[in-house]
Amino acid sequence: MEGALILLGLVLLAIPVAVIYLLVSHARLRTRVAVLETELATQAIAADSTPDTTRTVPPKPVERPKPEQPTKAAEAQTSTPWTPPAKPSVQAPIAPSTPPEPASPSLALRAVHWAVANWFYVVSAVSLALAGLFLVQYGVENGLFPPGARVLAALGFGGALIAGGEVIRRRFGDDPEHATAYLPSVFSGAGLVSLFGGIAAAHLLYGLIGAEVAFVGMAAVGVLGVGLGWLHGPLLAVVGVVGAFAAPFLVAGTVPAQSWLYIYFVIITALGLGIDTIRRWAWVSGLSVALGFGAGWFSAQSFDLEMILGFQAHVVVMVLMATLIPARGLRPDHGGAMVIPLALGQLGRGAVRWPGFPTLLAGAAVATASAALLWTGTLGAEPFWMAVLSLVLLAVALTVWSTTAPALQDLIVLPVLALFAVVAIEGNSGGPVVRAFAATYETNPEADFPLAATLLWAIGLGLSAMAAGRALRDGAVMAWALAAALIGPVLAVVIEVTWTPADTIGAYPWALHAMLTAAVMVGLALRFARIDGMRRDRVALFVLSALACMSFAFVLILTSAALTVALALTVVAAAALDRRFDLRLMQLFVVVGVAAVSTRLVADPGLIWALDAPLWEVLLAYAGSLAAFCAALWLQHPRGRVAGSLVLDTGAWSVAGLLVSVLLFRAIEAALGEDGTFSHWGFGLFAVIWLGLMLAQLVRMQRLGGALGWVRGGLALIFGLIGALVLVAGLTVLSPLVADWGSRVSGPPVLNTLAVAYALPALLLALGATRLRAGLLRTGMWGVAGALGVYWAFAALRHLWQGAAQMPLDNGFLQPELYSYTVALLVAGAALFYQALARGSVMLRRAGLVVIGLAVAKVFLIDISGLEGLTRVLSLMVLGLSLAGLAWLNRWAQSRA
Repeated sequence: MEGALILLGLVLLAIPVAVIYLLVSHARLRTRVAVLETELATQAIAADSTPDTTRTVPPKPVERPKPEQPTKAAEAQTSTPWTPPAKPSVQAPIAPSTPPEPASPSLALRAVHWAVANWFYVVSAVSLALAGLFLVQYGVENGLFPPGARVLAALGFGGALIAGGEVIRRRFGDDPEHATAYLPSVFSGAGLVSLFGGIAAAHLLYGLIGAEVAFVGMAAVGVLGVGLGWLHGPLLAVVGVVGAFAAPFLVAGTVPAQSWLYIYFVIITALGLGIDTIRRWAWVSGLSVALGFGAGWFSAQSFDLEMILGFQAHVVVMVLMATLIPARGLRPDHGGAMVIPLALGQLGRGAVRWPGFPTLLAGAAVATASAALLWTGTLGAEPFWMAVLSLVLLAVALTVWSTTAPALQDLIVLPVLALFAVVAIEGNSGGPVVRAFAATYETNPEADFPLAATLLWAIGLGLSAMAAGRALRDGAVMAWALAAALIGPVLAVVIEVTWTPADTIGAYPWALHAMLTAAVMVGLALRFARIDGMRRDRVALFVLSALACMSFAFVLILTSAALTVALALTVVAAAALDRRFDLRLMQLFVVVGVAAVSTRLVADPGLIWALDAPLWEVLLAYAGSLAAFCAALWLQHPRGRVAGSLVLDTGAWSVAGLLVSVLLFRAIEAALGEDGTFSHWGFGLFAVIWLGLMLAQLVRMQRLGGALGWVRGGLALIFGLIGALVLVAGLTVLSPLVADWGSRVSGPPVLNTLAVAYALPALLLALGATRLRAGLLRTGMWGVAGALGVYWAFAALRHLWQGAAQMPLDNGFLQPELYSYTVALLVAGAALFYQALARGSVMLRRAGLVVIGLAVAKVFLIDISGLEGLTRVLSLMVLGLSLAGLAWLNRWAQSRA
């Protein structure tokens, strides 16, 4: 049985040799045929040509590159091992224009074509490489040789293959036009794989050498591979790199993965990057880096702690190599376009400016490493801190590198976002780090102050300071200043939202962190103010960040009313700073601050709190915010800030409406001594609040527009729907005209709760329509306001004649009541006619005609049946005279129009 296996192994080894022999003989035959075809073609051209006045250029002899220095054309060969020389041609007179050259195929397409045309070389290389690896495995499985002999056999086989390839290259050549093209690469590449496999087996399987010796051996083979890659071309590089990465997995078998493997993968990756650095074969670097990350990830699937930590260090080293080795130095020099703008599609519609390959390679490495660290950072306490340290290291390295490599400066976004995500996931998932932090004082009240949240906060502040230092070197560049103003505060907010450190260390100590961040931002603002002079945009960024940090601290330590006023005062501070120092970006804080204060007044703690809270706190929150908005609006006026002034203006009107509504609700409720939540006047006040918020958003949307126009429109739609539903409920199920279980009307005629429920919303919509631009929306709002006014007038007259107890319509009507409705309609029609004349409005005149028509219809269809005697005569006479006068007035208005 053992003899049959040996015979089978010899047959397997003989197959590649036979294939190579057949290929060599076939290539020689093709060479001879190609030479003959070339000579025949040359003779045919010479026989067909006739002497004329056209100058001819004799064909130049085909120059063959030297074997030691292959040309670019030889490197890019993609079809067959040898191509016959081009046919000489007669030079034609120069044409006025030449057609554009066809676009050359892409690198990937050329590689596919080459692999299809030369697949036999690939198969041969793979066969020889597997022969060396399986030689070791066969010895292991059958125990034929001692471990040392097995390793020496693999190393000897690899050395023989490399020597054979070098002999073929020196004697017969390795260029595409030679018959032995690619054979040296096949032999040498397979030899490299065998050498890597022998060293890996010596350390991983048998323990014959330590990690240090194995590292030196791998490095030596790597240096040899770089030299051979320089001599033999890209085929050797691909065979060597792929085979070297596959060697540990093919040799080790069922042996558990060890962290030493990461050093091996790093060496192989450095080998591929080194070959590309010398010969500029970009795809070799891409393949090496991809396999390096892939092999590291596959080895980490054991989820052993040592392997996870080793993988985290591995990906950081991969980024360092992918960035520095192509640059051939300790400081990269990547220039040109950046990667993230390309990925986000922000290159414009002109010619696409692609980043250089080194930049793309570095961007892919940083993105992969950030994702890998994000994944491993959730696997335990030690991996979490290792991931944080690694991401910080990448961010620092990219910041330092970008001073000489501007194309890399956008990549700092990737590790910073990954850092935010790692911290957030740890907090949301209740990982071991946040659990230990939260349980610090549960078992031991005298325990030391927990430093996990403080350490993360300090890391964010340090990254902000580092970005600020980078911004100081770049003149007026805004990106680094923006990063400095955001990284520290945003990380603190992430910690607050996901870790809630105030529950463990207390609100005041955690608020102190926010105030220290604000102090740092103020210091940076002063530093940049001395440098930038009149250019204040970067200064404004740090002032904005300081104000936001102060607001964050206020949120932690102040009560509801005090917090609302404090936020409103920060809006005043932003407006004052803008007025004093011309900081245009303060507009952003003004807009956000108004939104934050409005949210607190409406939703959190909101209206529900305001209806029951102590009156002095309500006045402090609402009146204080109103005063702050008015003060900020006055401060904004000299600078002419359109956006900030409009937001403050509409915000002040909204807060004023909220304040009036809340005070009215509390006053009526106190006067009546009953709960007014589910009453017609309560719902009327609620409708005023939501409709007022809708109008504020509509005015901002129409006046400002911009990218937030759709957001404001959506908010206006939501607020309007809420206000409409509340108003409809007040007009129907809670109306005193329908039933008295929605609370009775209280107060004297006209000035009663009906005015609060219906006249106040109508007045609000009418005033809001005057602030909107002319159009369908404005017309519809006038129509709704008019309909609400008519409803209120009808209800007020009903209350005048019937009183609060007889308000429901099912109680019938009195004759004077019916007559009063007719008079009211006539008065309303006359008022509309007057406004039509004053404004020259055809629409108002037509509306007046409609109202008069309703009055006439009411008289003939309803009133006559209920009137008697002189009352009927007087009514018809007054109606006739009124209609005659209005008819004359209508004709006069038409002639004026």
